[in-house]
Amino acid sequence: MSQYWQGKRVLVTGAGGFIGSHLVERLVAEGAMVRGFVHYNSRSHIGFLSLVPKNIIEQVQMIAGNLCDPDTIHRALEGCQVVFHLGAIISIPYSLQHPFEVVETNILGTMSVLRACQRMRVERLIHTSTSEVYGTARGVPMDESHQLHAQSPYAASKIGADKLAESFYCAYGLPVVTIRPFNTYGPRQSARAVIPTIITQALSQSIIKLGNLEVSRDFTYVADTVDGFIKAGEAPDAEGKTLNLGTGSEIAIGVLVDKIVRLTGSSARIEVDSVRLRPAGAEVSRLVSDNSLAHAVLGWTPRINFETGLKQTIDWIRGHLDLYRIGFYEF
Repeated sequence: MSQYWQGKRVLVTGAGGFIGSHLVERLVAEGAMVRGFVHYNSRSHIGFLSLVPKNIIEQVQMIAGNLCDPDTIHRALEGCQVVFHLGAIISIPYSLQHPFEVVETNILGTMSVLRACQRMRVERLIHTSTSEVYGTARGVPMDESHQLHAQSPYAASKIGADKLAESFYCAYGLPVVTIRPFNTYGPRQSARAVIPTIITQALSQSIIKLGNLEVSRDFTYVADTVDGFIKAGEAPDAEGKTLNLGTGSEIAIGVLVDKIVRLTGSSARIEVDSVRLRPAGAEVSRLVSDNSLAHAVLGWTPRINFETGLKQTIDWIRGHLDLYRIGFYEF
């Protein structure tokens, strides 16, 4: 455990999200003074942070608001030295139906964060990108110079946000590091993502309904992804860089289903559900990370092998099935 975070004042936007909640938990364990920014709702629900142990949450200062409100972001950021910006609308199917809202949140929300960080002179901003900005692989493994290709409004909004972060580094000298996770999975993830979708159905139903089984993805366990974020906050030579966080291995969804069926002991059969199929042009067929730059700059290497990560995820979901709407298409 590093001494770097002891007493460090940190803001995490998107703190109630899947990766954000794990990052908050890790930062508290590292000794940071954490402020969590979550999207306001009338139920005062803090998202996946509600599943974090109470003794951890009691150490986090929670702020609710809207990323697109510059005044709220400015107040949330006051006194913070490091900012992890994970706040975004992340669903690709949702972006196909609600592109305006996704673009507004992901681009204007990022602008609010960048501007506040510039004015408050933060020590570092870690901005979150996504492997979706690459589109289908033109060659593998995919390094950070791979062509950007927006195959969905979500991907386009993240490209825009990434370029805004780049511009603030170039034009204003804002100390920004952009982290580009490939597909992260693990405990607490919603059934919006493919691995929990498969696991929840395998544990409780005779049929597993999915979309495209031919596409392949590079899956990274959430603890490894969070470790990359932590290292991006510490590394002295990371500013101005964009860094892939992925394992460098791929698995087709059809093969993934077979693996999860075996690990869960399920006898469920697989059925392609047309509702879950994306428009052909919006479907990213293949993503495989080249993580050599993250290794060189951050000293980051994923440590959890895929089968171990899947077993841990299955065990967690098995104990929390009541949190899921089994078989319901979450997007």
